[in-house]
Amino acid sequence: MENTLRPVLVGNVTDLPEKLGKTVKIGTKEIAVFRLENGQIRAIENRCPHKGGVLAEGIVSGEYVFCPMHDWKISVADGKVQDPDVGCVQSYRIEIMNEQVFVFLED
Repeated sequence: MENTLRPVLVGNVTDLPEKLGKTVKIGTKEIAVFRLENGQIRAIENRCPHKGGVLAEGIVSGEYVFCPMHDWKISVADGKVQDPDVGCVQSYRIEIMNEQVFVFLED
């Protein structure tokens, strides 16, 4: 059986600070949601694969967040850790409808 995606409202666009992360808890998942300087909104798993740093507390630069614990650079677009470090976090699809931000999660 194929997993289906369901939209979950995480807030309004104006609720998200620009160039900062916001922690959103949905059930057992903790997601970091970012509003980038270019206006795009991205969502990734909120734990660095290295030592579990809270990514929503990291510094955002362009399409990347830097883990606040050990400065790992992680793409907020696809969740990939950048060289020379390796790893990945889950990334989530986002849609904006009437200024409301939805994250899509698997059922």
